[in-house]
Amino acid sequence: MKRLVLLLAALVLTACAPRTLTPRFIADGMPEKLADWGVVGVRDGRLVLADGVEPYELNTPLFSDYAGKLRTVWMPKGQPAAWKPDAAFDFPVGTVVTKTFYYPRAADGTVAPGDDLRLSDTGAGLDLSKVRLVETRVLVRRANGWAAFPYVWNDAQTGATLKRIGAAIPMTLTRAGRGDRFVYQVPNVNQCAGCHATDHAAKALQPIGLKSRHLDREVTLAGARFNQLDRLVLVGYLKGLPPADGRLRAPDWRDEGAPLEARARAWMDINCGHCHSPRGPADTSGLYLDAASPAGASLGLCKPPVAAGQGTGGFSRDIDPGKPDQSILMFRTGSTDPGAMMPELGRALAHDEALAVLRRWIAAMPPGCP
Repeated sequence: MKRLVLLLAALVLTACAPRTLTPRFIADGMPEKLADWGVVGVRDGRLVLADGVEPYELNTPLFSDYAGKLRTVWMPKGQPAAWKPDAAFDFPVGTVVTKTFYYPRAADGTVAPGDDLRLSDTGAGLDLSKVRLVETRVLVRRANGWAAFPYVWNDAQTGATLKRIGAAIPMTLTRAGRGDRFVYQVPNVNQCAGCHATDHAAKALQPIGLKSRHLDREVTLAGARFNQLDRLVLVGYLKGLPPADGRLRAPDWRDEGAPLEARARAWMDINCGHCHSPRGPADTSGLYLDAASPAGASLGLCKPPVAAGQGTGGFSRDIDPGKPDQSILMFRTGSTDPGAMMPELGRALAHDEALAVLRRWIAAMPPGCP
């Protein structure tokens, strides 16, 4: 009897103990729980990463209603991604990428901007008493291509569940003495292709941020400072990386020391360039905002829109040099009208600080068009 009691006690303790985080590649299906992937999980009041999961940040990140983001990548052992100069790396089957969206909690119960937080602030895990978890998106490389899944965190912040049809979450963002009520939109499974199907002909999903120019930066994590690309090589996640002088690096749009045009184009590249490129879903627009496209008409300078209507705001040029208030680019990136705003998905608020950079860039252009 005593042995039976001890055995039952051991079983109870085992059942109550937190499950070890072990990353898993799930080759098919749509797992209902984020925990099924074993990549991120809640331990002792923090959102933490499993061993072998690499956090990363981007030189210029995508704007998502001022949300903070904890980005991670995990790959099967011994199968590194192949470096590419200007496209997403060639990742092996089994790669799991996650992006957790969260906001710092404000004192009055609203949320505060988290988009300026760095990897050094989040790499050791998120203190859940100080942040509100919203969603975690999973992008997994399967044998037939990439698949995307959105998971929404419960109110207790103990777990996240797959939301195939997405979700609408009312929030109030407090910043600089103002409060903005908005509805945070979690994309449905099909809407993920709206951004990640970067090749209009192939229509296959691809990572957006996991490119050399976005990742080539120095970060501080656990007291150590290193270059992210070198780190990926060191842990066996990347091969074929050339020396630093043989690769391009995207600027940080927040860097006041960088040229104004470079900052503006970096923001447009990550926020708009996955659609507005010669191969993207907006290829027929003739407006190419990716980093590789040259300055000129294809960048919007003096260019009339392909189609008139609500999205033009009544203006006649995508960028009217010297006249930001008469430029369609400023109108659409500053709009929150679903019928006019750009990007079309991923935000309900305007990115005021980036708009100020775009405005300065256009205003500084010599005025006049042929």
